[in-house]
Amino acid sequence: MTEHRKHRAIANIFKAQPTEEGAGVRLRRVFGFRQVPLFDPFLMLDDFRSDNPEDYLAGFPWHPHRGIETVTYMLRGEVEHGDSLGNAGLIGPGQVQWMTAGSGIIHQEMPKPIQGRMGGFQLWVNLPRSRKMTDPRYRDVPAEDIPGPALPGCPSGGYPGPGA
Repeated sequence: MTEHRKHRAIANIFKAQPTEEGAGVRLRRVFGFRQVPLFDPFLMLDDFRSDNPEDYLAGFPWHPHRGIETVTYMLRGEVEHGDSLGNAGLIGPGQVQWMTAGSGIIHQEMPKPIQGRMGGFQLWVNLPRSRKMTDPRYRDVPAEDIPGPALPGCPSGGYPGPGA
């Protein structure tokens, strides 16, 4: 059976822009700001990777969110988080944290390097109008529950995980 693929032209190429967030964390904003209408419901995508602790140790002290969800995926290092509702935890390599800010939450995210290295991505997702005022909540997803591409030479043909 012959597989037919429809090819599409690349509409835009965006170069990630260096920026600082939180208490001075240096990161690269893949999209956000003016590009928001192109990616709706996605608001922002940040790439925070560095082997220099000065780039990230100041972290993201207490700050509010409302009406959005944040999805954080860690490649290396860890992020310790806590919120105004008493929730706290640690996100490590290969793990995801999905936070629904909903009606509003104040939280902090503090990077913790492993061997001086830190890296991950955070995606902000706009909640639909009907869910903006939902109760805040978290969903932590362990690395073993995240499917990956089948790669030759890997145990079970799966993804070898971050840092492999």
